[in-house]
Amino acid sequence: MTQDLLRKATPEEQFEEVTRGTVDLQVAEELKKKLERSYREGKPLIIKAGFDPNRPDLHLGHSLLLTRMRRFQDFGHTVVFLIGDFTALIGDPTGKNVTRPPLSREEVKANAETYKQQVFKVLHAERTVVRFNSEWLDALGTEGMIRLAARYSVQRMLERDDFKKRFRDNRSIALHEFLYPLLQGYDSVALKADVELGATDQLFNLLVGRQLMKEQGMEPQVIMTGPILEGLDAKLVDGKITGEKMSKSLDNYVGINEPAEQIFGKLMSITDDLMWRYYELLSARPLKEIQALKASVESGQSHPKAAKVAFAQEIASRFQGDEAGRRAAEDFEARFKNKQLDTESLPLVEVPMEGAAKLLVTKVLPETKLVASSTEARKLMAQGGVRIAGEKVTDPKAELGPGEYLVQVGKLKAARVKLT
Repeated sequence: MTQDLLRKATPEEQFEEVTRGTVDLQVAEELKKKLERSYREGKPLIIKAGFDPNRPDLHLGHSLLLTRMRRFQDFGHTVVFLIGDFTALIGDPTGKNVTRPPLSREEVKANAETYKQQVFKVLHAERTVVRFNSEWLDALGTEGMIRLAARYSVQRMLERDDFKKRFRDNRSIALHEFLYPLLQGYDSVALKADVELGATDQLFNLLVGRQLMKEQGMEPQVIMTGPILEGLDAKLVDGKITGEKMSKSLDNYVGINEPAEQIFGKLMSITDDLMWRYYELLSARPLKEIQALKASVESGQSHPKAAKVAFAQEIASRFQGDEAGRRAAEDFEARFKNKQLDTESLPLVEVPMEGAAKLLVTKVLPETKLVASSTEARKLMAQGGVRIAGEKVTDPKAELGPGEYLVQVGKLKAARVKLT
């Protein structure tokens, strides 16, 4: 089975698929050589990606790495899903301006169990190796930890952007945080990784692993980092998708454990431009097929809604099963095309009135994320594209008092709004 998958595509075709959407690739030529050797010798590469179980639930942003891992799996390579149960006790400070509080072993264990349940919604369970880095890091002991710490200077550690900024701003940096990149790098030595995957903010840590492998006389791992996924409210600005990263705290996320209907509905709310970004980063479709679909939409041969429905159904099916994904698509069409809105499944947005007796509809709509601005709201109202409680609202001076309202923008966007 593995031999068949390894020769399913040429090394060149594999390279094109596994590197799509990559931000950093160090070093491209080394990856090509590894893929060629694997193809020639029939020996799978070892692909490593580490996840610290510092939160119990995953969303699409977290699944970016899993999607890239799955692409390697589909070509027969060995994927190691590394749970950083030891490093989670430290807490990766990447991107943080303050020391991240370490988790207890009980919290780590509980979160790790939820990870194991969720990741196989993307990865092939039977072809995934699950490891815990406490297997080798516990065994390091005090002497091993000191020897590892001796390999890097404080000056080199301060090259990390987050450490550099905190040092410059006289913010606290705990000594144990310097150990995190070294321990993550040591994971690569222990696993003899051929490729390590991570988000772009992990680049420094991944480079440490590459350096440690060189010092051990090992063939260094190739490093591949991907982007941080933008949230549902991101838009195209000056030719570039711009917006906050997907985050639960910003409520612009799609949770992989959410019901299929909710996943589908959220993805149908994104802009067409963001859809193509998500297609490239998250879809299992080959890149050439996506490019052909986009060209068909742009030429007017097919409608962007059909492409969005196909994508939303693919993602809903991936996490909740094919039948649930199909039903979500059918329910969505019934609710929006036939105007049979299931208001209970729509998100509820609370808008504080802050003492005002009424609020302009043009001020309320941007709060729902159904439109980007008051200007867009006025434009859509003038076009007859806004309904409140089923009635068209075209007056830009229209106001709403306290209460709960069903708000519809166009045919595909809706939300419940509560003014308090």
